[in-house]
Amino acid sequence: KSDYLTTGPVVPQFEKKIASYVGAKYAVAFSSGTAALHAACFAADIKEGDEVITTPITFAATANSILYVGGKPVFADIDPNTFNICPQSIEKLITPKTKAIISVDFTGQPAAYDEIMKLARAYNLIVIEDAAHALGATYKNNRIGTIADMTMFSFHPVKHITTGEGGIITTNNRSYYEKLLLFRSHGITRDKNKLHVKDEVAYYEMQQLGFNYRMTDIQAALGLSQCKKLPHFIKKRRELAAKYTETFNKIDCITTPSQLENTHSSWHLYVLRFDLKKLQTTRKEIFLALQKENIGVNIHYIPVYFHPYYQRLGFKRGLCPNAEQLYENMITIPLFPSMTEKDQEDVIRAVQKVVTYYLNK
Repeated sequence: KSDYLTTGPVVPQFEKKIASYVGAKYAVAFSSGTAALHAACFAADIKEGDEVITTPITFAATANSILYVGGKPVFADIDPNTFNICPQSIEKLITPKTKAIISVDFTGQPAAYDEIMKLARAYNLIVIEDAAHALGATYKNNRIGTIADMTMFSFHPVKHITTGEGGIITTNNRSYYEKLLLFRSHGITRDKNKLHVKDEVAYYEMQQLGFNYRMTDIQAALGLSQCKKLPHFIKKRRELAAKYTETFNKIDCITTPSQLENTHSSWHLYVLRFDLKKLQTTRKEIFLALQKENIGVNIHYIPVYFHPYYQRLGFKRGLCPNAEQLYENMITIPLFPSMTEKDQEDVIRAVQKVVTYYLNK
């Protein structure tokens, strides 16, 4: 019944809701999380010749967004305990060409932002936080969304809340906010205070090369509805994760991800790391065995620079030993808000059964 189907009054309502939830001054919604990351790289003025340090344990979109604006991704290794980007690895890679850091809150667990932000300020770098997994996560009692210079949240269907497809950038920086608004709408503005021509009617100007990355009112309306369910979704995810951690920490050939002190993950994913030497098998065999038990397992993620496209750019295996070792040993098990107690028990029993089989083989 609205007058709008595409970008209209519901989009700013959704933006205001997310900004308020995370405690940010500004939020700009986009058609996808990838579009939002692309826009953040534009707002950070990353261009050809600039280097941006990021993690290889992420979906390809994180690094791709650097390439979109002409920058060069530089991959830092991970902390083998948290599976997140390692600040010490970041510092070793900083050069005069480094412009920014794109951290990733892998599985919903915040990265080590005290150290990351300290490095950024020391070397005059911009921090873009890929928090696609981490809506609702907290770091030192503050919700993720205001620590970095810009933070991206994703609303893809598998994330904490969904708009079908969609993403958003939150920031406290007015300049970034205005650049993001311009970028998502072809670089066009109707703001009378910014127009070069002041006395025309029905007038607008394209002032930058931008993209059509707008979110629709339909998506935003769904997002507003989903926001009401977010506290329940996060509570359920944390309960499920706590049960997994309690159970799997008792099995010495399985490692669960560690959280930094005073942080609380919002648990988008739950990843198990298997000691394949003790089990005397391969990750593939465990994966297929769990599938035979009707468990919907997955692997997150193939290190970005393993992909053929990145190999053609000159990236070689061996760059990040911790990340590569994690990839060879990890499996993602099911975790979702509608998961029942029986569902979770099925997963736990299946993992225990498969592990016991290989231990006694």
